[in-house]
Amino acid sequence: METTKIAFVGVGDISGIYLKNITELFKELEIVGVCDLVREKAERAAEKYNIPKIYDTMYDAFADPEVDIILNLTRPYEHFEVTKAALEAGKHVYSEKPLGATKEEGEQLVALAKEKGLSIGGAPDTFMGASIQTCRKLIDDGFIGEPLGFSAAMVCRGHESWHPDPAFYYQFGGGPMMDMGPYYLTALVNMLGRVKAVTGVTKTSFPQRVITSQPLAGTVVDVEVPTHIIGILELDNGVVGSLTTTFDVVYNNQASFEIYGSEGTLVVPDPNFFGQSIYLLRPETREYKEMPLLFDYKENSRGLGLADMAAALKRNRPIRANMEQTFHVLDVMTAFERSSQKQAREEITSPYERTAPMVKADVLGIIKD
Repeated sequence: METTKIAFVGVGDISGIYLKNITELFKELEIVGVCDLVREKAERAAEKYNIPKIYDTMYDAFADPEVDIILNLTRPYEHFEVTKAALEAGKHVYSEKPLGATKEEGEQLVALAKEKGLSIGGAPDTFMGASIQTCRKLIDDGFIGEPLGFSAAMVCRGHESWHPDPAFYYQFGGGPMMDMGPYYLTALVNMLGRVKAVTGVTKTSFPQRVITSQPLAGTVVDVEVPTHIIGILELDNGVVGSLTTTFDVVYNNQASFEIYGSEGTLVVPDPNFFGQSIYLLRPETREYKEMPLLFDYKENSRGLGLADMAAALKRNRPIRANMEQTFHVLDVMTAFERSSQKQAREEITSPYERTAPMVKADVLGIIKD
């Protein structure tokens, strides 16, 4: 089987699941090399997963003629420069979320990719998993009637109590909206369509955070970004809803996501996961009923979007986790702060159309169009 060759730039915490899934699950992908500023991380990954090449710099990966797609797993504030350099070197890129740290960064990357005739794919790809794909089908098939509204929230006290190096969550490109907003908004637009306007309020509740996790326990981090964001979203189809993301609140249930229709309410599972339970309330039953998952990829299948991108490039069909989607989500995420700063409704200018739903696989790990 012909494989698409992947080079990693960044071998940090998130890389583990990509390494595992690309080597064990996604049969049309092949890792040819890895690169990290901390060379020991690249060496450990190469040894564990039998990867043939370790690049001294990312530019060596970009120059490798064997590489088809650069997988950008750097920190959020580094995404722009790494993706830009890869595109300038003539490589397709699949980037972890977000596409960039600002709307302007996203605009530049999309324009450069189009100029070069290249593609950018991007996380999150959880919307391609069993849960959100099933939710989308239930909505499209009329199980909640006409969609009317939604309420979504990601509520927690921040990542400094468990993440080994959490400072970047409070720096440029970080914060709860940029970190967790991509999951909620990507799922939302895939289920319901384009966002046309946002009205938001943002605040930074604590100017500093103290890391309590090892190995940096006791380190004080200055907070540079909003950590409590709430807003109203208006969609092209008339649906109106609210989204809250916060790193400031003590809470025992991080995720909440409900979609309201004229004939029912759908409880959407945490969009950070691929295959959690879905519940539907309809007037006939007057109680929530768990719905069966109708699609593949119930387990942690990160890399699914990359596998789909590789298949799309080979077969000359649209990429599901494409740059139009990742840019639209970035535009919406950053609109909360733009709206808050000017104390007014913010129009969303980026285009977006839902991509094709998933098709059940004949063989798990081989993407079927």
